[in-house]
Amino acid sequence: MEPSPEIPLPAEPEIETEHAEEFIDELRRVTDSLPPRINIDAESVEQGLAKLVLTLIELIRRLLEKQAVRRMEGGGLSPEQVEELGLALMKLEAKMQELKAQFKLADEDLNLDLGPIGRLI
Repeated sequence: MEPSPEIPLPAEPEIETEHAEEFIDELRRVTDSLPPRINIDAESVEQGLAKLVLTLIELIRRLLEKQAVRRMEGGGLSPEQVEELGLALMKLEAKMQELKAQFKLADEDLNLDLGPIGRLI
């Protein structure tokens, strides 16, 4: 009986290393530890994506805020520019609070742990 053309047969990966067997064994060990199926529901996907996007926006917002403070302290901005920058940062903060509430996220939800590097925010 010939294998069905729709179902591919498992193949040995092509690896350019002196320790190919060790690599294949480790790859199989990791693969075996994964669940056969990943249960995904629309709400958890949406929540995860919102968390990722809002985390990146929060990181950028904080970087912009720090840069604005440096520019203000350095005297590189006119009083009108300082006012506009302050209002823009306040509006961005308010919008972030609104989005976090909409997706039921707290500040600590946006503070990802990056392992040895530390916390993102």
